[in-house]
Amino acid sequence: MRHVELDALWHGPNWESCGPEELHRRVSAATEGDGWISDGTYHAIIGDLVLERAETVVWLDLPVARVMWRLVRRSWVRKRDKVELWHGNFEAPWLEQIRWLFWPSFKRVFENRRRMPERLARHPHLDVHRLRSDAEVDAFVQSIQATESMSGSSKGSERQNTPPFVET
Repeated sequence: MRHVELDALWHGPNWESCGPEELHRRVSAATEGDGWISDGTYHAIIGDLVLERAETVVWLDLPVARVMWRLVRRSWVRKRDKVELWHGNFEAPWLEQIRWLFWPSFKRVFENRRRMPERLARHPHLDVHRLRSDAEVDAFVQSIQATESMSGSSKGSERQNTPPFVET
C-alpha cells in the first residue's frame, strides 16, 4: 500500500509551497490507480480530488483538546529529536507554528465539523468512518488487518521522505 503524504507533496525546501496547480498534478499522479492511502485531502487547495479517487475515508473527528495536545506534543518531540520532515525542513520556531500550524488546525476542526458531512455526501461511493474517540479509533484499527506498509509513526521514518515528484 502506497502512502501519499500530502505535506511532502506541498512543501518544498525552506517550506516553499509548490502552488495549487502543481499540487493538483502531484496528487493526481500519486493517487493514480489502486493501493494508496492519503493522510489528508488538502481540499481547501485542490478541492475534492482525493475524495473523488478514494474508496474509504477515515475521519478522525476527535475532541479539540486532544487534537491540539497531540499536535503540540508531536511538534515538541520533532523539535527535541531534530526530526527532518520533508525536503530538509524541520519544525518551525514556536511563534511561527502558532501562526501557521496550531491556529489553523484549531479552526480547521470546527470548519470540518460544519462542512465535511456535506462534502462527503457529494461522494456517495465513499465508505465513511467518522471516529470521534480513541475507543472508536482503537476498534476501527482492530477491525482492519494492519500491515507493515500501513503502519508508521511521525518520528522521522522513511515515509516522510517519499515525495513522488521531480523538481522542475
